[in-house]
Amino acid sequence: MSRYCLTVTCSSRRGVVAAIAGFLADNGCSITDSAQFDDPDTGRFFMRISAVAETGVTQDELKERFDPIARELEMAWGIHGEDEKMKVLVMVSRYGHCLNDLLYRTSIGALPIEIVAVVSNHLAYQKLVVNNDIPFHHIRVTPENKPEAEARLLALVEESGAELVVLARYMQVLSDDLCQKMSGRIINIHHSFLPSFKGANPYRQAFQKGVKLIGATSHYVTADLDEGPIIEQETTRVTHAQSAEDYVSIGRDVEASVLARAIHAHANRRVFPNGPKTVVFPASPGSYSADRVG
Repeated sequence: MSRYCLTVTCSSRRGVVAAIAGFLADNGCSITDSAQFDDPDTGRFFMRISAVAETGVTQDELKERFDPIARELEMAWGIHGEDEKMKVLVMVSRYGHCLNDLLYRTSIGALPIEIVAVVSNHLAYQKLVVNNDIPFHHIRVTPENKPEAEARLLALVEESGAELVVLARYMQVLSDDLCQKMSGRIINIHHSFLPSFKGANPYRQAFQKGVKLIGATSHYVTADLDEGPIIEQETTRVTHAQSAEDYVSIGRDVEASVLARAIHAHANRRVFPNGPKTVVFPASPGSYSADRVG
């Protein structure tokens, strides 16, 4: 039996759930998990359904049959096989903790993704990436060649079939044009001190201020630097007895974990843009977690 995921976003109106449930039943599909949210502030409705096709109906057949319903109710929607792995392009600079973490989680099946390429503006992780049988691309970025560098990046996204770009501590600011072209398809990770501690050495700034909580935020990239819709966050406590170096080490662990959970949610079609925010449906009980790494 094939397992499918149906995602729907539309204006809130009576009869949407009934129409979806009736369609699945009429096409021999049994619902195994369902989550929905009706936002009274935006008037938008969001729904994600996991279903098992018990009659052998194919994904293409479901799409063709659902399209008239979606048109009538003006839905943005998708039907995906639940065993499909999302193709991901990872970008990294000099800090490799998130890249290493993603390579490991992917290799053990803790993330439902396929890393199709790694792009960096440095050569530090070329050997690591190649040893994982993943194409590595060095794209040097300067103020003078930035348009050409981003054009090459977009070409790589197209050639690799990447559905998602992950900035795994990639330290170059993307242009407004690129952010708009890839809207909803770029995920970033940063420390949660923004905007309190901007610039260089944010963990040392936090240490000098005596903060008691540090953390990380993963979000979609927009033209507004580090202010895109938030997908996942986490904090952890620190004390006066720890050093600035301890803060950095702890912070990197949190960054890796938060980024992995954000990718896990996006790849499983559980994240829905909702204006400047997101709707994130939790994983169903029993599904694997991005934090389970062995």
